[in-house]
This record gives sequence, structure tokens and C-alpha cells, in this order.
Amino acid sequence: MNTSYYITTPIYYVNDVPHIGHAYTTIAADVLARYHRLRGDKVFLLTGTDEHGQKVQQAAAKRGVAPQQHVDELVGRFQDVWKRLDISNDDFVRTTQTRHTAVVQEVLRRLQAGGELYQQGYEGWYCLPDERFWADNEVSEGTCPDCGRPVERLSERNYFFKMSRYRDRLIRHIETHPDFIRPEARRNEVLGFLAQPLGDLCISRPKARLPWGVPFPFDDAFVTYVWVDALVNYISIPGYTTDEARFARWWPASVHLVGKDILTTHAVYWSTLLMALGLDLPKTIYAHGWWTVNGEKMSKSRGNVVDPGAVADEFGVDPFRYFVLREVPFGQDGDFSRQAFIGRYNSDLANDLGNLVSRTLTMIERYADGRIPHRGADDDFEELVTAAAREVDNSLRDFQFHRALQEI
Repeated sequence: MNTSYYITTPIYYVNDVPHIGHAYTTIAADVLARYHRLRGDKVFLLTGTDEHGQKVQQAAAKRGVAPQQHVDELVGRFQDVWKRLDISNDDFVRTTQTRHTAVVQEVLRRLQAGGELYQQGYEGWYCLPDERFWADNEVSEGTCPDCGRPVERLSERNYFFKMSRYRDRLIRHIETHPDFIRPEARRNEVLGFLAQPLGDLCISRPKARLPWGVPFPFDDAFVTYVWVDALVNYISIPGYTTDEARFARWWPASVHLVGKDILTTHAVYWSTLLMALGLDLPKTIYAHGWWTVNGEKMSKSRGNVVDPGAVADEFGVDPFRYFVLREVPFGQDGDFSRQAFIGRYNSDLANDLGNLVSRTLTMIERYADGRIPHRGADDDFEELVTAAAREVDNSLRDFQFHRALQEI
């Protein structure tokens, strides 16, 4: 039976330079999309860019251009690299598009009408790179617990989402739906997070401090917190509030592919927002690991950010796609080095596969006059191929790309 398969990547921060981590998530999503298309499923693969927030506003001001001009000039970097990597996305969302911002505002209206929002003053530690607040007990030595960069003390009035009221319901959902958060280690992490008291979520920023965002539809003094804005893309593009039939076809999402650093944002923030809206949760949130480079964390300051387009240009698109999915089990951390890439390329593709193809073509030329002969009866071979196809199918259903490639 053919089914609908809706798969998403995170929408990538437009100020970033596309790197191997972005490519890893997107290539994995593309492979799943292609696999389900081959099975005859109706597939919708969504990716895009996150274009609001304080960092964008400051970067634009530094350049002396308007924020919209700034993001318009940067978004092409992601669109270009996905074309170069042969990504078959069905849509590309930009959070500055009206088709998205209108839905964000409708979501806020519905939350407000449902009694899910309240306004109050708040004081805490603010991390600009992550664009989020931290409580006193979460900050030590004046640094962000996520990224390690300095935080600043802020006191302001904002709107809050009553996230805490959904804690117990979310725990029950996770415990009764073992495939909801994968792999299992990440599921346990989220349950550990929820074992502690869950606060409410600040979902606004004062427009006086941060004008570059989606305006609150019922209070012009505020814009939407960038993470809430970004998360809504998963339902805005399939047609939530705008195309009932289309939305029913695609939602709930089959899988959200994310990096492990944004698992809590998706598993907790997004899930509770969906509950408040009365919507089904995605079937699976799969959090994969990080990539290091030569054993070190990627960073602009180290100058070791791997440009996936450049690697693909040098070695070919398919070898690059093969490497990132074969080198490490999906869900675990991986390390990229030129030596490892060349080693994998030579051992798997040039030596094993390349030699097999070369010898096969030579034998066809030598013993069959250059024509592919008709295959005779061979039950053992038939059984071997059938078993391999079954294992590839099971591996891809389980997000084990390395195992599927190994079986092939």
C-alpha cells in the first residue's frame, strides 16, 4: 500500500556557511526521500533557511544594508550547495516568506485564544548566539551552557507559552511511542530532561530591542521568538490553516531529522506547541550526531569548516554522499579528515566496487562478445540478491544508512 511520507531537515540559519553537518542531515533526508519514492510512496521533502533574529539584524547593520537584503543575498549559498549535492527537495522554505509568516501569526492567535499565552516580566541570562534565555541555576562562570560563549543579564517583559502544563502528557507520549524519539539514547536524554521541573517558554522579543522578526498579531510591541518562528515551518508549508486537504495529506510528519544539539527544541518545545494547537505529533524525531574535523570541533576561528560543495567538486558528488553515510552509524558522532575520505574512497569505491566493475566488463568483452548474456537459472544467486534487498530495506527503515551501503 502506497503511503504519504513527509520528511524534514531543520531550516538552516542563513548567516551560517553551509558545512558538512548541514550536508549530512540533508543528504540523509534525500536518501530517505528517494528510497520512499522508489517504493511508490508519495513523498514531500522540505528544507530551507531560518532568516529572522538578532544575529541577522546585527550582521545586516554591520554591512549597512536592510535585513531583508542581507538574507536575500545569503540564501543562495544553501540553495546552490543543495543543487550541487543533488538534493531532491520538493520545497525550500524561507521564514521571511509571507506564506510562512502569515501562518506563524495565525498560530499565535490560536494560542492566545486558547488561553495558552500570558505576559510577565522576566530577568535572566541571555545568549546572543543561541538567542535564548538561561536561568541562574543553568549558568556558571557567565557562559552559555550550550555554546560556552558569554551571556549577558537582561530584564524585560515578554509573552510566555504555558509549556509546563504539557510535561506529563509529553512524558506519557514518549513512553508509549518508542519510535517517537530516536535513537534510544536520545530518547532517554529527553526523558531525563523532563524528569526535572519544566518551565514555561518565552516566545516573544520586544520590538524595541529586536525589530527583525514576525510581528505579534495582537501586540505590535513584540516579535516572535526566532525558534518558535522556525519550528512552525514544518506545518506552514504543508498547508496548516491555509489548505486543509493538503495538510491532512502530509501531517503528521513521518520524520524530523535534526542534529542532537537541537533535540530538546524539537522534542519538547515543538511537541508541546503542537499539543496546545491540538495537532498530532510527528511520528519520529531522529537526532544524529556531530561531525568533528581531524578530531577537533568545527569552528570558523579554527578555520576547519568543511565546505561540502568544495569536497564534492574535487572528488565527485556521489563519493561525498557515500562517505558521510558509510563512515559512521547514523546517530553517532563522526570525524572527517581528508585521509579518512581518501581511504574510504579507495578501499570501497575504487578497489572493491571499481575492480568488480572492471573485471565484469572485461569478462563480458572477452567471453560474450561485449554483450550482456542472459542469466541462467541460479537459485542461490536469486536467494542472495533477495536477502540483500530485504536487508537494505530493513536498514533504511531503521535509519542505518551505513548498514544498507555495507549490504549493497
